[in-house]
Amino acid sequence: MFYNKYNKKVGDFGEKIAVKFLEKRKYKIVDKNVKISYKELDIITKKDNLVIFFEVKTRTNYNFGGADSAITPYKIEHLKKAISMYVGLKKINANNIRLDLLVIDINKKEKLVNIKHYKDLF
Repeated sequence: MFYNKYNKKVGDFGEKIAVKFLEKRKYKIVDKNVKISYKELDIITKKDNLVIFFEVKTRTNYNFGGADSAITPYKIEHLKKAISMYVGLKKINANNIRLDLLVIDINKKEKLVNIKHYKDLF
């Protein structure tokens, strides 16, 4: 139980960092933590006539690899399905969407945050 609460806290903290990162880069936050069926869409933004869906992965240690290793083809497929459902519900032009990944690695000991932005996963 402690493990799940800790992961939730880390994830929430990572998403707060992500929002600040995106706002500084002129992304307009449209929605956060949208639950669609079996999946949650972390952050939805608009920029340059695109609706951009962000998956945010945050890690505070490297026991299971960095945050980069947390995204798998299986997870991308689930995200595609959730995005497709969201696009249909909101009547968004599917030609104007993108899925990006924000990877946030936090070094608690040195109080450092490293953010990587991977654009256009599909």
